[in-house]
Amino acid sequence: MDHYVVAGNPVEHSQSPFIHTEFARQTGQAMEYGRMLWPLGSFDDSLRALVASGAKGCNITVPFKFDAFRAARRLTPRAALAQAANVLRFDAPGWLADNTDGAGLVGDIERNAGLALAGKRVLLIGAGGAAAGVLGPLLTAGAREVVVANRTLEKAQALVERHAALAGEGALLARELGDAGVGFDVVVNATASSLQGAAVPVPHSVLARGALALDMMYGAAAQPFLDWAAAHDATGRDGLGMLVEQAAEAFALWRGVRPATAPVLAALRTRMALAAAGARAKVER
Repeated sequence: MDHYVVAGNPVEHSQSPFIHTEFARQTGQAMEYGRMLWPLGSFDDSLRALVASGAKGCNITVPFKFDAFRAARRLTPRAALAQAANVLRFDAPGWLADNTDGAGLVGDIERNAGLALAGKRVLLIGAGGAAAGVLGPLLTAGAREVVVANRTLEKAQALVERHAALAGEGALLARELGDAGVGFDVVVNATASSLQGAAVPVPHSVLARGALALDMMYGAAAQPFLDWAAAHDATGRDGLGMLVEQAAEAFALWRGVRPATAPVLAALRTRMALAAAGARAKVER
């Protein structure tokens, strides 16, 4: 039985083991999937130990996506553009790095949320590994304007400059968080603010009426962002759909077959709702 994991810090919240177990059952693949907490500063040693254990590949989550990119000998075009990776496949000729975050985000927005990105104004909050993975696919989906807003403007500018050729006739801009602009059709939070329990890092004026506001986090971590969106006449969406869609891309890279995502996303939302209800019941008792 082939072995895969998701590795990060933190990682205990990850729903990837459930998702990939469902994908394996659906497609008849003989594989197992777990999660591993890697200490900060130990990426290289932890990765070598995982490979030595016989694992076939792994997903990489915060804060190791840039480390994963640097560790691989071979890169897919989307990993090369992002300069960050969330998927590794341990091939004998050399480890292969991919970045499936952007395909997952666009797939969730367009297929699951039913919103075509072509012609839309999009605000991408953050310029770290998560943002780097999704900027290219947002541009190729035909967004009319994409603004990358970050606390450190220089980091946003570097990300924008690397993607300038993909912008085409659309506008691609870098701005500071407090000056991101107003009235965006789609707002994507690619920062770790929700995971850290911090406030939404931009003013509500970034939201057009009826905008889609998507936080890449999910569960309790995403709820304050979803509440913020609802309070300002926007449609909030968590990162579960993106998680399932990017996982399907990784699964296809590893196993050569792309699973159906809709039933797994539905099962995952049910699972999360039951877990939340159970947690509330415990508190009330």
